This record gives sequence, structure tokens and C-alpha cells, in this order.
Amino acid sequence: MDSTKRKPHALLIPFPAQGHINPMFKLAKLLHLRGFHITYVHTEYNHRRLLKSRGPNALDGLLDFQFETIPDGLSQTDADANVTQDIESLCKSVKKNFLLPFRDLLARLNHSSTPVTCLVSDVVMTFTTQVAEELALPLIMLYPASAYSLFTFLHVRALLDKGLVPLKDESYLTNGYLDTEVDWISGMKNFRLKDLSSFIRTTDPNNFMIEFFLEMVNNAKRASAIVFNTFDELESDVLNALSSKFHSLYPIGPFPSFLNQSPNNHLESLCSNLWKEDTECLEWLESKESKSVIYVNFGSITIMSPEQLLEFAWGLANSKRPFLWIVRPDLVIGGSVILSSKFVNETSNRGRIATWCPQEQVLNHPSIGGFLTHCGWNSTIESICAGVPMLCWPFFADQPTNCRCICSEWGIGFEIDTNVKRKEVEKLVKELMVGEKGKKMNKKVLELKNKAEEDTRPGGRSYMNLDKVINEILLKQN
Repeated sequence: MDSTKRKPHALLIPFPAQGHINPMFKLAKLLHLRGFHITYVHTEYNHRRLLKSRGPNALDGLLDFQFETIPDGLSQTDADANVTQDIESLCKSVKKNFLLPFRDLLARLNHSSTPVTCLVSDVVMTFTTQVAEELALPLIMLYPASAYSLFTFLHVRALLDKGLVPLKDESYLTNGYLDTEVDWISGMKNFRLKDLSSFIRTTDPNNFMIEFFLEMVNNAKRASAIVFNTFDELESDVLNALSSKFHSLYPIGPFPSFLNQSPNNHLESLCSNLWKEDTECLEWLESKESKSVIYVNFGSITIMSPEQLLEFAWGLANSKRPFLWIVRPDLVIGGSVILSSKFVNETSNRGRIATWCPQEQVLNHPSIGGFLTHCGWNSTIESICAGVPMLCWPFFADQPTNCRCICSEWGIGFEIDTNVKRKEVEKLVKELMVGEKGKKMNKKVLELKNKAEEDTRPGGRSYMNLDKVINEILLKQN
């Protein structure tokens, strides 16, 4: 009998956005390295984007690491588009359209020579609990953001009951109301309304996203376990607080440290980026001095006004520091990115702009000394694993919470005001790269990097947690 037929078979499904695909893909690699047959599920739209960005044969080559697709139910998406789909539309479609094709896919796989033995789902893909219960399959859910972020979602109902949310009107977004402290949430000292998920900034009492996330949190309690791409040292207090609300919680990260230390990692060529990467920027970094370059990337969803783009551009130019800036084609609201010839001439000898890049390779390059980021959880974790301090400009979802943790809880970054100004950008870039506070942050983030490496080595907490999740939950029926 072929040995692959005896392998446990994990089916993994992320929420279909880049920030969710990446950590789930890393978890798939970790399970494969532990002997699992893997089936990874993309939506048809993202599968096309992946093949377009990485080449038609990018997903070929492994019999026991395979890819399947299901439709996303969003008929209005242009098949040739190369942008992140609207998050609210995707969440509505998750509730309405994903269950049946997912069920059909599982039925087909279960009639193959390698039936599925366990499910690994993004916590946002709420329909998977129903399927796991129908088929009596072990189900672990990956919460792809920080433990702090999940903790804030647990208190959304209380925000509604206290009348703090929804906002009375649009003026509450700018009149200082969001600076209100939420000191009644134990374990979240000095947090303000503005540090909680951006989804609470609504005037609609029937806001779909708030209801969706309340349902998501309740649904997650039905999973066999919830796992996090974090480590105990980083979020121990809040993980302890969460453990009283959920029966099985496991920090099993950070995934980058895990994979960097995994021997025989033959999966390096398999990647999950939906945009084509500019690898020439790595060669450009070779010409720069150690820790001299500020890396700028606002992730896959952030959008800004042309005015905000200009403030960032001239802040970077006036700092006189070398920079590598990732500018997606859809970064600017309502049009293409236009930077003046004056800016280009001013920065040509020390600035480089690319449309996308292999971020982990960039962050781990010796020339990178700081990261100007939107504070997505993947970027935050990758920056910590690379030992790089941050400048924070959060935009959306859990990013304000991550920003608060980076700047106030962990002391490894500075926050840039939402209403960005070039003078502030210039000042904070200089402070981060060569100032005394920047040096302290650099020391702190290197300490966290070392702790992350300890936790993901044999005998470390995350390493032992992953063993537990595999042996006590995923292999339960094998």
C-alpha cells in the first residue's frame, strides 16, 4: 500500500483575502512537515490570481500537498481583476454561498484514495463547524490575528449594551469621542475606543460586520480548538484571560520562526502571494549599509487619499534615509499613483518603489532598519521575527489594536497620526532609524525575536502546543 494513503489528511481553508491566506498557508506547511497529506482550498478567483502572479505551474509537483478550489459566490468580481475583493461582500458570501460547494468538495475527496481526516479552518469561515459536526471530523480554527484582537471582539456586546456603539453620528469619528478609555475591560489597560477594531466605528445599529463578528466568536466555541499565530511571551496575559472563555486555546507561533528553524523544509518554493513579487529589490538592498533602509508597505487592503500619499512621500524624502516603498496599483483612492518628477529626482539615489515584494526576505535583509507598516498581524509578527522595529499607521479591522500593542504594550514602535503630515513622518523615521528611542526599540524587538525562536524550537512552548494540537486533536480519529 502506498504510504501516502496512510497519512492523516488535513483540509485547510482560509478566508479568501491575502492576510488570511498567508498564515493558513504557513500552518499547512508546518503540518506537512509533521507528516500530513495537505489539501489547501482557494476560491476560484484567488486561485487564478495565484497562477497569474507565480506562473501556471506554480502549484505543481507534490502528490501530498494539493490545491482545490470552490466558487466565492461573488458573480460581480471581474475575473481578470487583481485586487482584494470587498471584505463585507466576502463575509456575506461566506454566510450564504460557501457551505454547499465546501460540502461537495469534501464528499469528492472522501471518495478518493485519501479521505479527509481533519479540518483546519479560518475562524471567519463559520460554516466549517457545521460540516465538521456532520462528518464527526476534528476541527481546529486558526484565528489569524492577535489574541488581543479576539479579546476585544469578546467585548463588543458590552460596547453595544453600554451605548458606546454604534456612534451617534459621523461627527463622533473626528470629535475626540474615539479617545474614550475602555478601562472596564480587564487586561486591556489604557485602551481607547480607537484602539479597538475599526468595525465598531459605525452609526448603523444593524451593522452587518458587527453582527458577523459576534456570530464568529460564538461559533468558534464549537471548534475542537482555536490556534493562534502568536507566542506566549508576547500575549500571555490576554491568552490567560481568553482561556476562561474558550475550552482549548493554543498559541502555536510565530509561524515564520517555526519555518525558519524547520529542517528539510522542501516547501520553500510554494508561496501564497497573490501579487507578482519584484525580487530585484533584494539586489537593490545589497548595495545599502546595515540597518540603513526604512521599508514601507501598507499591506493588501489599505487605501489612502492622494494627499496622504504625498505626505508619506515627502516625509520619506525629507528624512534623507534610504527607503524601499511598496506601492500597490490600487493603493490610492479613485485613481492611479502619481508621484511628481521632483520627488523622483530628489530620491532617485536612495529610494526604490516596487508594486509587491517577498516581504519576509526583505524584512530579514541586514540593510533593513525599520518598517513603516499598516500593522496587519502578519506584518507585525514578521517584523518581530526579523527583529525590526516599526512605525505604525493602522487603517482597518484589527490594525488599531495591533498598533496599540506595538507602541504601548511592547514598546517596539511609534504611531503616526491618522491625519498624516510630512513633518511627523520625517521626524519619526529619523527617530526610529538613528534616535535614542529607536535604539531602545531595536533592543526590545531583538529580545522578542529571540523569545520567538526559543518558543518554536523543540521543547519550547509553541513547539509543544503544536505537538498537542496534532496528537490530541487532529490525529484523534487515526
